Amino acid sequence: MSAPNIVNVSTITGKTAVQLVGASAAAIITNSAGSGKVLKVNALYVGNVDASTAYDLTVDLYRSSVAYRFGPEISIPAKASLDVLSKTIYLEEGDTLRLTASSASKLEAVASYEEIA
Repeated sequence: MSAPNIVNVSTITGKTAVQLVGASAAAIITNSAGSGKVLKVNALYVGNVDASTAYDLTVDLYRSSVAYRFGPEISIPAKASLDVLSKTIYLEEGDTLRLTASSASKLEAVASYEEIA
């Protein structure tokens, strides 16, 4: 696994990913193995679109077939949103940022990140 030295980069491209969060873990952002890039995740917002019920969100960094849950079962109230990240995180080659909801189609996510090469 290699990543560019982020002091000497040739390109930085801003990107936004969106996802209707399902009941099974699914990637919102993936840095493919061998990409030669590092992804800087700046923000992750998740909204609950249900009018009356709170639902849980789990956020994990998936690396080398292991899910590292840094946001396990976060309750998001009905008709509310949550800023999940308080600081940026980096996804190295082969890393995936995944989301799981306690019920499918009730949580919607928007992630802002930079692709650095």
